[in-house]
Amino acid sequence: MYRALSVLVLTAVLAAAVLAQQAPPAQGGGGRGGRGRGIAIQPGDECPPGTTLVRVGTCQAPEFPAPSILDYRPRTTLVVAEHPTPRAKFPAIDIHSHTGPTPQTIDRLIREMDALNIRVLNNLSGGSGADVKQKTDYIRTTKYADRFTVFANGLDGFRNVGPGYGQKAAAQLEADVKAGAIGLKIFKPTGMDTTKPDGSRLKITDQELAPLWDAAGRLNIPVIIHTAEPQEFFSPLDMKNERWLELALFPDRRQFLNPFKVTFEQLMAERNQLFKNHPKTRFIAAHFGWHANDLGKAARLLDEHPNVVLEVAAIIYDLGRQPRAARDFFVQYQDRVLMGKDTYAPAEFPTYWRVLESRDEYFDYFRGYHAFWKMYGMDLPDPVLRKLYYQNALRVTPGIPSRGF
Repeated sequence: MYRALSVLVLTAVLAAAVLAQQAPPAQGGGGRGGRGRGIAIQPGDECPPGTTLVRVGTCQAPEFPAPSILDYRPRTTLVVAEHPTPRAKFPAIDIHSHTGPTPQTIDRLIREMDALNIRVLNNLSGGSGADVKQKTDYIRTTKYADRFTVFANGLDGFRNVGPGYGQKAAAQLEADVKAGAIGLKIFKPTGMDTTKPDGSRLKITDQELAPLWDAAGRLNIPVIIHTAEPQEFFSPLDMKNERWLELALFPDRRQFLNPFKVTFEQLMAERNQLFKNHPKTRFIAAHFGWHANDLGKAARLLDEHPNVVLEVAAIIYDLGRQPRAARDFFVQYQDRVLMGKDTYAPAEFPTYWRVLESRDEYFDYFRGYHAFWKMYGMDLPDPVLRKLYYQNALRVTPGIPSRGF
């Protein structure tokens, strides 16, 4: 991929140089040293590769070779107020984590959580059967039993969904809840590229799964469901894709491998139908339902499905680039959003707190391949922050310990 990109960039630069030599002088001049290097374009046209717009109707190639997307790291001269936010203003429940305590890590985790003001860390990677029991049994033996919780993950990864599977999965979920699991987590392969024994794609609306969703409602536990991936993961991997670098860096782990050629819109429709089919089951749409880039769509999702809430794991970069619209959304839907982070990395939580709490402008996100743009604070009111950080999670997930809030 990198070799191909280097060839592509070099080809574009060389092509631009040839075009620049062949193009007529730009009308109106190009400033000192720029005369004769302009390329005229018609209204509505884009500049050719390797050039950029310098005047209305005129494109130009730079005098020097352009730096790569990896190497261009401009220093800003903007001077603005800065309010780093190392600690959440109110105790937080991280509803979306994949980290749980072990005898070797628990003391370190508690120190880190206390410093960040994370009251409860919820591990979504609980497994099922003996795996869930081992995790919950260990938590009970510690003096921090009110700081860690676990979600179950369903029977055998949904790999053998056939006649009778739903009843078996529902029975397993009931056993996992008795063992201490407080919710059910559905991972992204389910409904996307998981296959049934006959080789067809397993849809999350498959009737064989219905007893599982109904069991979650009967047991009064939420189902957190990760459906699809970011919208651009389904778009061509070209120079207009804003997730290009992420997809290029992690082709196996990040780029959506789509053997069934299912579309983003199709997966969203199937997920929404699942919500509609099971109104007595509470669903948490992981990663804001992948609608943080389209808050109007997120609003329609909540308006049409009162049994659904959202969580903010791994999408703060979208909220931080539209702070006014995001603030309005969180105020309007303040009872429908939970705090979550996904990857447990103590150094990254302060960016979440800063986006959610501060009025700061133009600060960096912590991973350039996720977001090359800058962040802005949403300045959420205290009552909204309390609901986001812990009150909504306590309501949606009754198994979370209520001490310490």
